[in-house]
Amino acid sequence: MNKEEILEKSRKDYNDEGMIQAENKGREIGFIVFVIVFLIVALMNLFYGDNNDNYGPFAMFWAFLAAESYPKYKFTKRKSDLFTIILSSIGAILWLINLWLSY
Repeated sequence: MNKEEILEKSRKDYNDEGMIQAENKGREIGFIVFVIVFLIVALMNLFYGDNNDNYGPFAMFWAFLAAESYPKYKFTKRKSDLFTIILSSIGAILWLINLWLSY
C-alpha cells in the first residue's frame, strides 16, 4: 500500500472520537438512570401494588445486565464477566417465566 491508498482508507473509515466518547458517556448515564427508575418502580410495586407487577421490571433488569456484560467479556475474557452473563441470563429467564405464569 502506498501513502495515498492509506490516506484514502483512513478517510473512509473516519470515526469521530468525540462522538464515540459522547455516546459512551450517554450509555453510562443511561445505565444509572435505568437503575434508578427500576428501583423506583420496584419499590412502588412492592408497597403500593401487587408483587406480580415486579416480574417485568426484574426480567428487564437482569436481561440488561447480561447484555451489558457480554461485550465486556468478549473484550477482556474475564471469568467474572462470563459469570455475570450466565447468572443474569438465568435470572432474566426465571423472571420471565414468573411473569408468564402470573397471567
